[in-house]
This record gives sequence, C-alpha cells and structure tokens, in this order.
Amino acid sequence: MLVLTLVLAAVGFALLVAALTTGSVIWAWGCILVCVLGAVLLLVSALSMRRPDSESPPPPGRHAKR
Repeated sequence: MLVLTLVLAAVGFALLVAALTTGSVIWAWGCILVCVLGAVLLLVSALSMRRPDSESPPPPGRHAKR
C-alpha cells in the first residue's frame, strides 16, 4: 500500500505541474483529490501496521517469559 501511496504522490505532483502550466482549475482539483486519497491510504496503512496480530508472538523483551 505504501507503493500505491508513492504513485499517487507522483501523480498528484504531475497534476500540480499541469495545473500550473495550463492555468486550469480542473487539473488543480484533480491534484487535490489524488493527494487526499494518498493521505487517506497512508493513514490507513499506518493504522493497520500499529495493530498487533493476535496470532504472532510478542517480540522477546528483557523480561520475557519463556
């Protein structure tokens, strides 16, 4: 999902450049939509990485029981 977020960031940058060179508002709105979608995907990815899996064992720590 991180790769998709990076692709969306690149597409958003290309749309920003297109909006600035042509002066079109439609390209600017496309840039905003793509960037918001990328931010949402990045947030979802970060929140899903924080949630620990119930099946995986906890990492061994200093006081881990064996």
